[in-house]
Amino acid sequence: MQRPRPRNCQSRSRSRRCPRPARRVLAALALGAALALTPAPAVTQGAGGLASLVADQVLLEGRAILARGNVEIFYRGARLSAASLRYDSATGRLEIAGPIRLTDENGTVFLADAAELSADLREGVLESARLVLDQQLQIAAAEINRVGGRYTQMTRAVASSCRVCADKPVPLWEIRARRVVHDQERRQLYFYGAQLRFADVPVFYLPRLRLPDPGVRRATGFLVPRLRFNSQLGTGARIPFFLRLGDHADLTFAPFVTNVTSTFETRYRQVLRFGDFEVDATVSRDTLLPGTSRWYLTARGDFDLPLDFGLSLDLARASDPAYLSDYGWSRQDRLQNIAEISRVRRDQYIHGDLINWQTLRASEIPIADQLPFAQSDFLFEQRWHPGWPGGEVVLRLSGDALVRESALDMLGRDLARSGAALSWRRDWILPAGLVASAEAALAADGFVIGDDSRYATVQSRTTGGLALGLVLPMARGTASGASEVLEPVVQLAWSAQRGPDAPNDDSVMVEFDPSNLFALSRFPGQDAVERGLRANIGLTWSRIQPGGLSFTLAGGKVLRQADPGQFSAASGLDGLSSDWLLAGQVSWGERLFAQGRALIADDFSLTRAETLIGWQGERLQLSAGQTWLIADPLESRPNPLNEWNFSSRYQISDGWAARFGARYDAFAGQPTRADLGIEFRTECLSVDLSLTRNYASSGSVTPSTDLGFSVELAGFGTSRARRASGCSG
Repeated sequence: MQRPRPRNCQSRSRSRRCPRPARRVLAALALGAALALTPAPAVTQGAGGLASLVADQVLLEGRAILARGNVEIFYRGARLSAASLRYDSATGRLEIAGPIRLTDENGTVFLADAAELSADLREGVLESARLVLDQQLQIAAAEINRVGGRYTQMTRAVASSCRVCADKPVPLWEIRARRVVHDQERRQLYFYGAQLRFADVPVFYLPRLRLPDPGVRRATGFLVPRLRFNSQLGTGARIPFFLRLGDHADLTFAPFVTNVTSTFETRYRQVLRFGDFEVDATVSRDTLLPGTSRWYLTARGDFDLPLDFGLSLDLARASDPAYLSDYGWSRQDRLQNIAEISRVRRDQYIHGDLINWQTLRASEIPIADQLPFAQSDFLFEQRWHPGWPGGEVVLRLSGDALVRESALDMLGRDLARSGAALSWRRDWILPAGLVASAEAALAADGFVIGDDSRYATVQSRTTGGLALGLVLPMARGTASGASEVLEPVVQLAWSAQRGPDAPNDDSVMVEFDPSNLFALSRFPGQDAVERGLRANIGLTWSRIQPGGLSFTLAGGKVLRQADPGQFSAASGLDGLSSDWLLAGQVSWGERLFAQGRALIADDFSLTRAETLIGWQGERLQLSAGQTWLIADPLESRPNPLNEWNFSSRYQISDGWAARFGARYDAFAGQPTRADLGIEFRTECLSVDLSLTRNYASSGSVTPSTDLGFSVELAGFGTSRARRASGCSG
């Protein structure tokens, strides 16, 4: 029985045409289903091998299919768009008229005027075509040949990631080649007879050139070189080479050679099933320290251990005190080698570490054996929330040890401590919005002390403390939509110690700030514990207005019954009455921000001040900071500290930007560091020119000037300068 013929269809001797007035109507044919009646193997192989055809018109002429008007084919992840096409089952080829856009299963985009392809879109020729990789790199060619869905060969090709428009027909840079082959499986581009041009001016010629395509993140080859001039090291080029050692490891090495130094840098990285690690090593021979090999080694790693524990390593070592500053590797003047094991759970924290120090300070090197050589710490903390008496109970078991190499009395003191502490805290909400708090703590510690005749070899102490506080939070909303909260706080605290004082190695420098204004002890470590009866008073005022003026201002003071003589003048906590603590942060939308902290004595003299202010505009970003500290021999600071720092960045135009930064020692009356930089960035090119002057001068650091220059072409596995925008007009 013959099916009735659809309306609006006309019979012809060799064709049947069914025009559709609506665009993008499925032509009632699946291309693969139709071709399954033919012997074309490329279309009928395997499951899921059917193709879908969408067009305004479809014509069947014997074993040929003609499609016209907004043609689209979908086949195994590939998508083809064209003006028209013809499929001939006798040859198994597609003849396509453009404009053509083909996106293969890997996301590679082909643009062409005309093409002849196999039925599976994996082989064929595209004429007057362009290849677009990862939405970055474009390769235009007179002809593009697709082979096996893996290789793409382009003749008389031009490659660039720069935007080309009618008003800018010449890209900033381009690579012209007689032939280019793209291996999609290995993600590599092979150029034959390549010529690099800047602004259409030939710069380099290479008979053969291999580069990774933009989708590659790790590929063996040279990385971006950087030219460097240094007043101490001379002029040279740093040329890094990246070696891929499989999917989980790689090696980078970079030589830097001048008339002053021969330097070799290397970095090894590896990812394991249970963690990852990285090792960096640098070796130099130079005229600054003749006849000596200078080196710097760092290693970092994080590893998963059984029972949810984690191991973290951070190691650093240098051959001599001046090596890091001479070469600009780091501004550290003390190197720390640390191994940490920790576990964090909801109500439990376990931490242990082992630390080794290397000082690079000229003033400390002669007495390095009298400084802590190694130290270790252990902490176990468990929290409970009992039904009675309520609140939170915390148990802390801790221990630490500190070793000096010297055996001199007092100067070579060694110390080990172990202790246990139990604390409890609870809050109550009272009538009229008052919030009351209570806190109690009890601790016991034992010490073993060596090489210090001022202390017994074995001694112990117990400490305890109580605190009661009242807070009256007050909130309101303003007519502008802002919310404000005012919180006055009063706390009465008492703590005492039974047993002798221990040597104080970990609590010499005390920071008095809003975070510890109401703490039972303001010492940062365990060697010292604050004692006596005192009243802590404070006030916090907060205002929050999205897009408008928001701030948090806090102030406080400590009043004591008696002076325990435990704090230095620079801490602001000495005497019967502490300095006034003032702190705050202010912001105005996303443009302006400022934050600072100050300790002001009763006579209005300034003990300590830290300020940071910044502006974030559309083109201009500014930040400035200032630090002030009075002299204090107890904190090993014989002179006041008064330092200013400034940094800025200005977007000159769409592609150009400038930056400037400086650090100034106001006490010494001289700058310590200055940085100047110029950047040029487009969608295809990144140029960076930097100038740094280090004014610092000491026994191990000499003034130096460093000039650096680098050029990076986006589109070949490098970091993208920025996403290209469309052409105007």
